[in-house]
Amino acid sequence: MTTRTDAGVDELLRQVYAAWTDNDADAFAALYLPDATVVMPGVLHRGREAVRAYMAAAFAGPLKGSRGIDEPEDVRVIGDTAVVVSRAGILMAGETALPADRERLATWVLVRRDGEWRIAAYANAPAR
Repeated sequence: MTTRTDAGVDELLRQVYAAWTDNDADAFAALYLPDATVVMPGVLHRGREAVRAYMAAAFAGPLKGSRGIDEPEDVRVIGDTAVVVSRAGILMAGETALPADRERLATWVLVRRDGEWRIAAYANAPAR
């Protein structure tokens, strides 16, 4: 069951995937806190600049023309913190369906500072 108590959380996720669709690493990374962490299988990025550098290289290379997809399944807002659990994946250029082996379960930790939601931590793992 999904609980939504702040439309800003949905807006932040929309901005993340709009920046991805535009292959805009600067706009993508701007949504992360300066000390954010990203954990994926075999990968740990510490800090906004590490996220930006990784995404810039990916958008210029293997992820050029790709589109990130994310479907929140559970959103819990506790004060100025939100935890989002979602099903996610990457559609490569020209793909219209996500192959099962690229489906991920993701956890986002978001914080609201000065009225704006930002990503404090993100992690994903294979869904299967």
